[in-house]
Amino acid sequence: MAKKVALITGITGQDGAYLAEYLIKNNYIVHGIKRRASMFNTERIDHIYQDPHVDNRNLILHYGDMTDSMNLTRIIQEVQPDEIYNLAAMSHVKVSFETPEYTANADGIGTLRLLEAIRLLGLINKTRIYQASTSELYGLVQEVPQSEKTPFYPRSPYGAAKLYAYWITVNYREAYNMHASNGILFNHESPIRGETFVTRKITRAIARIALGMQDTIFMGNLSARRDWGHAKDYIKAMHLILQQDEPDDYVIATGITTSIRDFIRMASEELGLEIAFTGKNEKEKGYLVGIDEKKFTKKVGMQYFEALKTRVQKDNLQAANNTPMIAVDPQYFRPTEVELLIGDPTKAKEKLGWIPKYDLKGLVKDMIQSDIELMKKDAYLRDGGYRTLNYFE
Repeated sequence: MAKKVALITGITGQDGAYLAEYLIKNNYIVHGIKRRASMFNTERIDHIYQDPHVDNRNLILHYGDMTDSMNLTRIIQEVQPDEIYNLAAMSHVKVSFETPEYTANADGIGTLRLLEAIRLLGLINKTRIYQASTSELYGLVQEVPQSEKTPFYPRSPYGAAKLYAYWITVNYREAYNMHASNGILFNHESPIRGETFVTRKITRAIARIALGMQDTIFMGNLSARRDWGHAKDYIKAMHLILQQDEPDDYVIATGITTSIRDFIRMASEELGLEIAFTGKNEKEKGYLVGIDEKKFTKKVGMQYFEALKTRVQKDNLQAANNTPMIAVDPQYFRPTEVELLIGDPTKAKEKLGWIPKYDLKGLVKDMIQSDIELMKKDAYLRDGGYRTLNYFE
């Protein structure tokens, strides 16, 4: 039986890496599009990377960009994919306010370029396409929880660009009978999430604080609430969507919402750290008020316990000489904030049979354990007098 051929845009990102590995395990030949850079940017897929000189490869990479229609059309013509997963995007919501034109070009019109390439190349009956939509479409939410029928109200250039991508996917499905589907994925995280996304920023920083490599995490809106799942679960939903006889749109979510403040608490508790918050809005701060010695030494190490113990503060948290673990910096606020997102995955569970394996506690545990191990390597290099990477932005 011939292997299916999949093309993944954004293969070097979190979702692309997990999806590529999953598809290869399911006997696919995977082609991926990655942007040209002067440095190697394939770290997330290095474990499945195959040298171009190897025969019968099942992972093949192509240079490309979502803003280049001729390039995308050429790649699709050469690959002749059975399935396309469009995961490439300028996906940082805060940065989209600073790069709105590029975001619209890559995230919005980029989707159109793929759909039009399928049409022009006569691949409508062969190629199925998955469009990575987002919970940011709901923005200023019109109902709770959000389902496939909830009206959209994006609150960022990223959300607005994804709104165009969503509707142009629906339009091509209806106009040309194309197997084109949207997965409206709520926030999904993992140990390989980008370092500037809030969950990974938190787990990396808490790991560094535990190891004595950092004093404070500077955050934006601590009260914002999100529906967080594990990317390993969500890429399976993507695959299931393209295996359906009929194309459709699906919300992929956990149905549980948690504040950023509580995510910080959960990540800290995984290492035995107790955080207390005081103040409001821009003046809110979080302080270390307790350490579970047994839990901390088991997960981090006794050699780091004594140094961190000196930071425990139980009385007069706002004293001038107290260093907070968490502080708020208004530069991380969005011009228009999205306060609450919580998805209703009923349709995906009933029609796709999708059941996530990870809950939020399992996700947090996976992320913080990974980042402790990663930062221990940096601590070892630092203690040996070697240069380590800058994790601040």
